Amino acid sequence: MRLLVTGGAGFIGSNFIRWLLERERDLSVVNLDALTYAGCRENLADLESDPRYTFVHGDILDTDLVPRLVDEVDGVINFAAESHVDRSIADPDIFLRTNILGLRVLLDAVRGRAARGRALRILQVSTDEVYGDLGNTGGFFTEETPLAPSSPYSASKAAGDHLVAAWRRTFGVDAVLTRCSNNYGPYQFPEKLIPLMIWKASRGEELPVYGQGLNVRDWLYVEDHAEALWTVFRRAATGAVYNIGGMNEWKNIDIVRLILRELGQPESLIRYVTDRPGHDLRYAIDAGRLERELGWRPRVEFSQGLKRTIGWYMEHQAWVQALRERVEGQRA
Repeated sequence: MRLLVTGGAGFIGSNFIRWLLERERDLSVVNLDALTYAGCRENLADLESDPRYTFVHGDILDTDLVPRLVDEVDGVINFAAESHVDRSIADPDIFLRTNILGLRVLLDAVRGRAARGRALRILQVSTDEVYGDLGNTGGFFTEETPLAPSSPYSASKAAGDHLVAAWRRTFGVDAVLTRCSNNYGPYQFPEKLIPLMIWKASRGEELPVYGQGLNVRDWLYVEDHAEALWTVFRRAATGAVYNIGGMNEWKNIDIVRLILRELGQPESLIRYVTDRPGHDLRYAIDAGRLERELGWRPRVEFSQGLKRTIGWYMEHQAWVQALRERVEGQRA
């Protein structure tokens, strides 16, 4: 099998490609990535000499390139997305272009190939943020929860989910969809909560925490997500939607304190800052359908995964520094 993985130079995509190639010896991957600020080709530098891995620098909005690549593979997994909520509030346009119009180009390429008698499957990787805010209800997101996005980012992902459903129903595209909770692990861009807190705590800098840090998220180690995606891609019925979660809820402030404790730093480094607009209080995933129907459960316990993640970032501070400097240079 030959797969097209879009957005494979980012955090989850690069972890997925590495996880997959380590386990599937008869499989090859074409990685299409535009290398925007969060995409880093160096994330998979160790695979550049592997004949099963091919990198293509390009955009899923490219209506010439994308159909050519789709014609050469046996399946598509789409990670390509702008994904940082704060950035979507500051500049929604790129989120709408990539997460909606780019996905449309990809779906049309899959549709066109099927029309020529060579159908293949596409897996759209989405997010629990499309469901909106659970607040203090104490409930959980299920696959039947209505979509109620709060930010430009989550709205663009929700629109993409609707496109997938429409192309499936109207055009018969073989599509499956996953919605996952917060991921953590190696190679995550250091603007996200866990790597940002590790970076700042390791340097003895103040740690900015939104509001009072009471926002609750369900956390999943990125390799567990990779296994779930491959399970869904291979085994799910066409049109299926699965939630993927760690069944592991934490308040942001408690995660910050864990990181400080692990690195031997005082809680006095915590600095509470003005909350961002529309900040959802709580996300929590019910992943029971995925367990019941396909047998997947997360393997990595949070304390183990967090220690592993902290260790990785402490060993790769040059990677973090280079990425931060590159982004600062782009902003300048």
